[in-house]
Amino acid sequence: MRKSDRLFQLTNLLRAHQPLTARELAARLCVSERTIYRYMDDLSLAGIPVYGEAGLGYRLSQGFEMAPLQLSTAELEALITGVNLVAVLTGKGMADPARALLAKIEAALPVRGGDGQPPVVRVPDYRTVHPVYARWDSLHEAIRAGRWLEMSYQDGAGRQTRRHLYPLGLFYWGGRWTLGAWCALRRDYRDFRVDRIDSLAPCRPGEGAPPGVTLAHYLAQRRAEAEPEKGAGH
Repeated sequence: MRKSDRLFQLTNLLRAHQPLTARELAARLCVSERTIYRYMDDLSLAGIPVYGEAGLGYRLSQGFEMAPLQLSTAELEALITGVNLVAVLTGKGMADPARALLAKIEAALPVRGGDGQPPVVRVPDYRTVHPVYARWDSLHEAIRAGRWLEMSYQDGAGRQTRRHLYPLGLFYWGGRWTLGAWCALRRDYRDFRVDRIDSLAPCRPGEGAPPGVTLAHYLAQRRAEAEPEKGAGH
């Protein structure tokens, strides 16, 4: 990544999460603390009003605003492709805002790619024939609301099962959506392919997640399970 891009990323981090210590910034940018100190000097020389507070970290002066966003041809193509993918691979609740965002992007930057050339990356809209989209919104809403679900599900062998789940996150990999959840039957985290879900219904109203069950803990467990597999390849 170019140094100018790093400085831009650093400034955006401060705008969104200030104050941040040099250690926190170094971890987010995957650089050393010494590099962060050099970047802070570079920002000051460039006229960015950044300052440090002992024991707290770095801040930007109140009221600081960055110049209007400028996108390169590649950045614009990546943004439009990403928004289009969200529009066709999620449910209506996210697809509609994605299309509204795309309209705003196109209104602000009417010439796609910046060179008058038509986009060469296209995302076909096949929502109506894909089995996932009937369930995606219900799952997304339940995750946001912290709501238990009763699910009818077919496993890989075609066997039907019913589960009570506390849903935690939706993950897209290998061309498929997967639901990460706490399963009351197994008393553990489980992953379910969304296209194998036959029915969903709310259950256990007012009951929150079991103690210690969080998305962060689920992700940490999945990372720990993946580590031996990564090491086995070396």
